[in-house]
Amino acid sequence: MTLKVIAYARNGHTDKFGIPRQSRDESPILTRIVFEPEYRIAEALRGIEGYSHLWLLWGFSENRVQNTEHRAQTDRDWSPTVRPPRLGGNKRMGVFAKRSPFRPNPIGLSSVKLVGVENGDLIVSGADVLDGTPIYDIKPYLSFSDSHPDAQNGFAEETKNRTLEVVWKPALNQDLTSTKPRSDTVSEICYILSQDPRPGYQDDPEREYKMDYAGYRVTFTVEGSKVIVKNIEKI
Repeated sequence: MTLKVIAYARNGHTDKFGIPRQSRDESPILTRIVFEPEYRIAEALRGIEGYSHLWLLWGFSENRVQNTEHRAQTDRDWSPTVRPPRLGGNKRMGVFAKRSPFRPNPIGLSSVKLVGVENGDLIVSGADVLDGTPIYDIKPYLSFSDSHPDAQNGFAEETKNRTLEVVWKPALNQDLTSTKPRSDTVSEICYILSQDPRPGYQDDPEREYKMDYAGYRVTFTVEGSKVIVKNIEKI
């Protein structure tokens, strides 16, 4: 079977660091789904605005093999077990019990909110994908069959509501005037930071992290339950 790329995702996530770990309905981050010429046909979207949410089927296009020793022994680029960062990176879980990108087939599935249709593109919010991610298919989300309110979340339950408070360094407020990010970009950066983009096993309050988003580089530290934004610059 050959999968065809029907579209590409376009958003501010130019680096994997900072991409939300899951799609989120409350996310303010917008993603534009830009169709390839072969599939850029108005009739193909007829009726889609009647749905509030969609499923995106996409590819982990920036995968890198992490366990080179494992690959040398078995000649495959996936492992039957992975170390979830949210569990400290020390406990192994089965690859089919985790949404790890390193899978037999590097395919992702995300539920996103449809914001609208614009010039033949779809505008969605809540997508957990990198800028340039290939989209293989789009399907409507059906609440009567796709929603399971009583579903169990396994070990993911422990961190599903974990958020941090974002604090801007006082002097940085003046720097924002000269840097001039749009207000919606600032809101998006705050949202990403509140989700704690660090690897789950890192908890060093002295360590500075750098995150690229929408043409800006953000430098921050994490102290307890607070993210301290120390610098933002245009890149």
